[in-house]
Amino acid sequence: MKILLYSMNFTPELAGIGKYSGEMAQWLHAHGHDVRVIAAPPFFPQWSVFDGYSAWRYRKSEWNGITVWRAPTWVPKTPRTLARMAHLFSFMLSSIPLLCAQIRWKPDVVFVVEPPLFCAPSVLFFSKMLGIKSWLHIQDYEVDAAFGLGLLSGQRVQRFARSAEQWLLGKFSRVSTISTAMVEKARGKGVADSRVVLFPNWVDVKSIHPTAANNSPDGYRAALGIPNDAVVVLYAGSLGSKQGIELLADAARLLVCSHNIHFVFCGNGPSREPLKDACVRLANVHFLDLQPAERLNELLGMADIHVLPQRADAADLVMPSKLGGMLASGRAVIVTAHAGTELSNVVSGRGVVVAPGDAAALADAIEQLAMSRQTREEMGAAGRRFAESALDQDAILRRLEQELQRCVAAG
Repeated sequence: MKILLYSMNFTPELAGIGKYSGEMAQWLHAHGHDVRVIAAPPFFPQWSVFDGYSAWRYRKSEWNGITVWRAPTWVPKTPRTLARMAHLFSFMLSSIPLLCAQIRWKPDVVFVVEPPLFCAPSVLFFSKMLGIKSWLHIQDYEVDAAFGLGLLSGQRVQRFARSAEQWLLGKFSRVSTISTAMVEKARGKGVADSRVVLFPNWVDVKSIHPTAANNSPDGYRAALGIPNDAVVVLYAGSLGSKQGIELLADAARLLVCSHNIHFVFCGNGPSREPLKDACVRLANVHFLDLQPAERLNELLGMADIHVLPQRADAADLVMPSKLGGMLASGRAVIVTAHAGTELSNVVSGRGVVVAPGDAAALADAIEQLAMSRQTREEMGAAGRRFAESALDQDAILRRLEQELQRCVAAG
């Protein structure tokens, strides 16, 4: 197949959508498909364009045999609501000429990743004009999240946005998303069963696997000054508004007298500096920048407990992509989620689920797990088994390949 991947975020971004879009393109190319990519210059999660890239110029490059076009995109230093909207809109406008440039190539399918939904109209027009298939993959329900998180408000604005979203979803050949709850939401927005596809994020269970604690002088614990016998509570990922990341500082403060429990917060994003400010006097808290991909397994293996906070009002609008790596690492996991949400269902029986926003409950769950190595090991083993059976990269992408072939072959 000839596949045009239209994804604002793309490799070399190490976290979030860019990581998965890059791995998907590489897998499809390795399995004989002709893949081209339209993307923004890499900027996430730092919200700053990477060195060697430009926010103001078009760029064409080859990456592992894949042609990648970069569209000029304005990247705000602080992604508040209006700035984020302008950021998404700038990519939509600047990427349209790159989309039109693919007319002569004529792909079999255009695979566009949301966010941003702003790109959907031009993709639908392009695919209609060429008589080809269109596929929308929803990583985040950005319309629901914008209103649910209070980024946008107003009944008229909400009605218009939801109506426009439903109309757009109804025009795509296929609509996919990353969890069963998000699939149900797509059905609730009018997407027919025959057009909706479950396409979850994955983990490479060969490269992310359980390891023994690394207490060498060049390991993470030694670099951070953490004793070898301490229990490490790790959060690794982007530090943004959907995570409710401030809860981690509250839990660390409640456990500051538990000298054998250390917190490590690894990542970048708009919430990093406020989090550092909240932890400024906490000797049990350590910070790391986002680490290179080749050290990810070592980083995840440093943890005794992984912690994954999520705001209650983001439930089932997003599915944290970092969960797969946490489970595959064979370490215990604590998440904040309400019962019945997708995140709760995945972790229940394989980790601990506490109510969102409850720092005392989170601190108590951490303290209980810190006291029981056996419980941590049992939960870690259960999470690893789930990652191997349900989140394996090769199995998930092979199913996607089959769905793409069915889509292209359909009349």
